[in-house]
Amino acid sequence: MTKAQIHASHPALIARLKRAEGHLRSVVAMIEDGKPCVEVAQQLHAVEKAVTNAKRVLIHDHMDHCLGGDSPHDLDELRAISRYL
Repeated sequence: MTKAQIHASHPALIARLKRAEGHLRSVVAMIEDGKPCVEVAQQLHAVEKAVTNAKRVLIHDHMDHCLGGDSPHDLDELRAISRYL
């Protein structure tokens, strides 16, 4: 089992993702209500950007605070996590 990793940025990240979650629920409602596809696509793009930005914050925070630098484990982990950028 891996140890829990709690960073100072996590509460803000959680808040950001919860806003994106609410936004996504709104997009689902737009589709159910028959809103125009262009409006739905625009809102989906906004949700996608919000999640992408949250992911970037998480990854950069991990790189800044969890990776020490030169050990083989850190380099492997950096390679692994950088795939998600």
